[in-house]
Amino acid sequence: MTSTRRTLSALLAASLVVAACGDDDAETTTPDPEHGAATSITMLTHDSFDVSEEVLAAFTEATGITVELLPSGDAGSMLNQAILTKGSPQGDVLFGVDSTFLSRALDEDLFLAYESPALEDVDESLVLDPEHRVTPIDTGDVCLNYDKAGLAEAGLEPPADLADLADPAYAGTLVVENPATSSPGLAYLLATVAEFGEDGWQDHWRALRANDVEVAAGWEEAYYGSFSGAAGSPGDRPIVVSYASSPPAEVIFAEEPLDEAPTGVVEGTCYRQIEFAGILAGTEHEEAAQQLVDFLLSPTFQEDVPLNMFVYPVIDVELPAEFVEHGAQPQDPYLLEADVVAANRDAWIEEWTEIVLR
Repeated sequence: MTSTRRTLSALLAASLVVAACGDDDAETTTPDPEHGAATSITMLTHDSFDVSEEVLAAFTEATGITVELLPSGDAGSMLNQAILTKGSPQGDVLFGVDSTFLSRALDEDLFLAYESPALEDVDESLVLDPEHRVTPIDTGDVCLNYDKAGLAEAGLEPPADLADLADPAYAGTLVVENPATSSPGLAYLLATVAEFGEDGWQDHWRALRANDVEVAAGWEEAYYGSFSGAAGSPGDRPIVVSYASSPPAEVIFAEEPLDEAPTGVVEGTCYRQIEFAGILAGTEHEEAAQQLVDFLLSPTFQEDVPLNMFVYPVIDVELPAEFVEHGAQPQDPYLLEADVVAANRDAWIEEWTEIVLR
């Protein structure tokens, strides 16, 4: 695997993000009065979390609080660890529980309630917990991506929506990830449930199976193994389940400069994932943890998010030019209620497995 490919895989594979604060914010943030300038706190993260060193240094300089990061596997593994250690947590703040697993985290009473004043700059639709036990930090949309040249060579237009993929014209063109083993795979399954209903999504997947859909274990296998639009991929499938930020990444990591992304996004197929941070119950540094949550919503951290985690900020900050020119921000993405997902996720995955793989 090339270094570019490893970097892109780390940035895009799973669930998503971190934050920071600008110079103006640094002037108004005060040291933790309860524990003094020498306070050190720990933030549990998933392995895809990434932040520029100068961003966390800005937080420490402004507050006197040092942040230690504790990567804890993928988002699911991180949440499992937090549940196993609840009440005596391994850290003070948890970053990276997403909307797919949110209800499970809340049901386990992992977090202390905290309503950050910075939420006034966040769209209310992203605040999924009215008790403010978690705070939205970033969003990522899982969408169909397509290889522009590959579809043109096949004489096909990009599909307009999910239903189009059942058309025999698209036979053998689609690769998806297994929802039992992949976060984007699960998000795409949820998109089909949202579109076709709890009693209708099954027929859609039967049609996709009849249309020769390919299933990969994870995002990297699908994107770099089967998708024809990824740089260096041997694949021959021109449509893949990936992210709205994948085209900007193709431009940013291209070996030669590109004026146009080689891939596009079908915005009518996107499922929104929201990532949250929460203060872990049992922390001995509650006020310092609150300051860190505030910082994750600051312009400095939010501006750092796109090019490090390839997700979108939740406040209005300037986006990198590549995201503006080549990315997609769907205006009406799919998003199921967290409690509906929690109540049905395992059953839906099992049913999907019976329909598609057996």
